[in-house]
Amino acid sequence: MSINATLIGQMITFTLLVWFTMKYIWPPLIGAIEERKSKIAEGLAAAEKGQEDMERAAKKAANVLREAKQQSADIVNLAQKRANEIVEESKGTAKQEGVRMIEAAQAQIEQEMQRAQEQMRKEVSALALKAAGQILQQEIDKAKHKELLGKVSEQLGQA
Repeated sequence: MSINATLIGQMITFTLLVWFTMKYIWPPLIGAIEERKSKIAEGLAAAEKGQEDMERAAKKAANVLREAKQQSADIVNLAQKRANEIVEESKGTAKQEGVRMIEAAQAQIEQEMQRAQEQMRKEVSALALKAAGQILQQEIDKAKHKELLGKVSEQLGQA
């Protein structure tokens, strides 16, 4: 095969095509590839950072949850203590109220007993005066006097 003008024309055309491609097509392609490469790298870095942020957030959420549980346990303990204090306070108040009511009832019983004794004294004195009046109205006779005192003592016993 001989080198002829066609082959030389094809070589010149190929050389121009390579030069044109290297000058005008290759730089935008390389730029696009580099840009895509940097975007992918940025995306991977962002994903890695997001993963780290997510892990930190999960740890922080676990800490917050643990603290919240501790605080709720503390609140429950304080509420239980306060409830026990209120119960003890109520018991003390109820005991004091019971003692006061018993004392009031005893005082009332004492007053009723004094009233009843006073009334009995009045009745006894009235019966004694009545008996004395009856004794004085009748003649003084030992038998009648004894009989009259028996009746009066019987009346006192019934009263």
